Amino acid sequence: MKEFWNKRYAQKEYVYGRDVNEFLKQKLRSLKPGKLLLPCDGEGRNAVFAARSGWQVTAFDFSEEAKKKAMRLAHEHQVDIDYFIADVNEVELDQKFDVIALVYAHFPPDVRRNFHNKLIKWLKPNGMVLIEAFAKDQLGKPSGGPKNIELLYDEEELEEDLKELKIIESNKTSVTLSEGDYHSGQAEVARAILQLRDQH
Repeated sequence: MKEFWNKRYAQKEYVYGRDVNEFLKQKLRSLKPGKLLLPCDGEGRNAVFAARSGWQVTAFDFSEEAKKKAMRLAHEHQVDIDYFIADVNEVELDQKFDVIALVYAHFPPDVRRNFHNKLIKWLKPNGMVLIEAFAKDQLGKPSGGPKNIELLYDEEELEEDLKELKIIESNKTSVTLSEGDYHSGQAEVARAILQLRDQH
């Protein structure tokens, strides 16, 4: 799988475009900038936007080619991002974040559940998780996403995985994607915004 992503990201162009995901852009603009974690951030379009908007950004991906392009994009925009190589199965962090955002980060069900469980430990009190991913209804559509329904999401699964968090928003919606060559056209997505309850 790493070989697949390295090959895709080794292409000269930014395969998912250079612009931030629209859902993430709208949500970050509504929040006070703080510490942001972007797992599986690919070529850095989301990390660079967030850094330009005043967020302290930590991002990772398991593709070395993705990191090269992310750092190039950050250099072009003269922003600093902390970007490292890691696998979601193994990554451990000793920081806590105000926001963790997963944008089209698709995993097999057991990996997904385990990784979502890690996210909860990485949140500050009142910290938020933002998710946009392809929904199960996306299967067969040409606008992007995994071709295996087990890797696609529904909002109930996201809510169950993160049931320790308070649901702020959870829905499935149709969007028109314009995110490079691989996310283009009408698509079905699942979205969730969840928040860690303040323990005090």
